[in-house]
Amino acid sequence: MRILVLGGTAFLSAEIARQAVAAGHDVTCFARGTSANPPDGVTWVRGDRALGAAAFAEIDGDWDEVVDVSRDPVQARVALDVLAPAAAHWTFVSSCSVYADHSVPGADESAALLEPLPEGQTGTPETYGESKSAIEQMTLAGVGGKAHIVRAGLIGGPGDGTDRYGYWPARFAANTDTVVVPDIPDDATQIIDVRDLAAWILRSAAQGLTGTYNALGDVVRFEDYIKESQNAAGAAAGDVVQPDEDWLVEHGVDYWAGPDSLPLWLPAGHDGFQARTNQAARERGMALRPWQETLAATLKDEKQRGLDRDRKAGLSRGTEQRLVALWRGEQR
Repeated sequence: MRILVLGGTAFLSAEIARQAVAAGHDVTCFARGTSANPPDGVTWVRGDRALGAAAFAEIDGDWDEVVDVSRDPVQARVALDVLAPAAAHWTFVSSCSVYADHSVPGADESAALLEPLPEGQTGTPETYGESKSAIEQMTLAGVGGKAHIVRAGLIGGPGDGTDRYGYWPARFAANTDTVVVPDIPDDATQIIDVRDLAAWILRSAAQGLTGTYNALGDVVRFEDYIKESQNAAGAAAGDVVQPDEDWLVEHGVDYWAGPDSLPLWLPAGHDGFQARTNQAARERGMALRPWQETLAATLKDEKQRGLDRDRKAGLSRGTEQRLVALWRGEQR
């Protein structure tokens, strides 16, 4: 296939390009390259989508597959206007953040969506779900029956720059002080390995698969994920404190992601956020490796990048030590 990846320098888009080259496809990556270079073996067309249609001046010919991972509806609109006529198949990597309700476990692709961001409005981190919803809508309108909409959940595995899934195995592997773990043993976690997601996107493109699918991992209990993180790191299970959720909130710990957060911990009303069904994608060829394998590969990657590096998500050591002291002092 002749494949155009709009991106190709970061996490998922880079993995798609890497696997496509390995499979013998003719791959072009359109990217600025400000943070990283695309994988070896691709044709790299440097460009900044912020420049509008003029940015695509060096992109020519027909494409068997175009992959877009954009989160900005304005940029996505321009790409569709310029490239859709030359594309035989179009994959847009969306997100399960497009859903309006995250409270129902097992919800499928028919669940209600957020209102799309108005036409012409630039996306922001605060309007991520609305932006992806808008791009889904314009993709379906722009390429119609050629569109494959991939609603990804949390993506993990080697190279993850969000620092969420890797926080826990890395934290245990650091083997310093006591670890603060939220007391949520039965809460769901749901991560798809970036390598599995990229492989399914490419396989679907080759098969001409169209439609909208949740591209998610299987559900794993938080307690099982924590225990496996400890096992992979060789950490002692006793070196943990487990404050209740109300106590954590009271003491300023954030949910899910960001500085001084506890990754994968979600607020009330999000029981379905990491527990949506992946059945439709499974039935159409999405293969998932064992989640323990993803965790082990993530920990290996964390060690290579440095267990003590600054992180985008998780508790700082100082905050964690303060919380441990407070918790233990209150339990006496």
